[in-house]
Amino acid sequence: MPKIYVAGHRGMVGGAITRKLKQRQEAGEDITLVTRTHAELELTNQAAVKAFMQEEKPDIVVLAAAKVGGILANNSYPAEFIYDNLMVQCNVIHAAWEAGVERLLQLGSSCIYPKAVPQPMREAALLTGPLEPTNEPYAVAKIAGIKICESYNRQYGVDYRSVMPTNLYGPGDNFHPENSHVLPALIRRFHEAAQEGKDEVVIWGSGKPRREFLHVDDMAEASLFVLDLDKATYDANTQPQLSHINVGSGVDVSILELAQMVAEVTGFQGKIELDRTKPDGTMRKLMDVSRLADMGWKASIDLENGVRETYQWFLDNQDSFRR
Repeated sequence: MPKIYVAGHRGMVGGAITRKLKQRQEAGEDITLVTRTHAELELTNQAAVKAFMQEEKPDIVVLAAAKVGGILANNSYPAEFIYDNLMVQCNVIHAAWEAGVERLLQLGSSCIYPKAVPQPMREAALLTGPLEPTNEPYAVAKIAGIKICESYNRQYGVDYRSVMPTNLYGPGDNFHPENSHVLPALIRRFHEAAQEGKDEVVIWGSGKPRREFLHVDDMAEASLFVLDLDKATYDANTQPQLSHINVGSGVDVSILELAQMVAEVTGFQGKIELDRTKPDGTMRKLMDVSRLADMGWKASIDLENGVRETYQWFLDNQDSFRR
């Protein structure tokens, strides 16, 4: 009867993983699920995390807690992004080891890879060049998380694993007009334009940059798939100091194509205008997901159906969003 602690169970990814684990419980699996809200446990507080781990003694830890945000937030609060994420990772991973936790899964981000990196991005590209400056503090923290897990594996013989997701979206996403990522931002913008009867929506740049998106339920499935792998299989497909696994759909789409899809889903009838005076950013970001595919997992939710589901969730919950 494994006791599983999910850190960050109220976040988009942690929430999806928690839902999947509850489904397993309902299907008859003998799982004890442990969660704590931010008010109940401050993960940047080392003493509090240690006391919690010593009291609960979980068998497995899923570290999905993180301070996240878009470009504006990363640029505005770099100190908070590097400090909070480093502290959460150090506290949870170390306290888990002290409490005798043998298996842990920590979630990172595709931003760990250098800004100028061959596409699609392979796991081996880690630490081969400079990072994207706008989110460097967050990326450095996430790289450190991988290396903390690897170091504890090497020194203490535990089984701590890392998965690196591409751009995630889905129920529980952040639709804030300033702090959200591109897909939820487009959903909100096109929805409001449709509701207000606007003739056009302007998107930044040429519309040519290509991005990859993964539904959060697929991410949850992939996370538990990796967590469930026997150690021999995991070790056979990774390396002790290159142990992280990319998680993505393996398919990308241009920003213009994405905007057109969102316009159709939200019922927007106007024109999509391109503001070419605004920067495009990196022209392509696509994960190489062959390592995970070789282990036996592939994404199953296609982008259009995923966007439709996410838009419905937005409609059902929009009263709770701050303007």
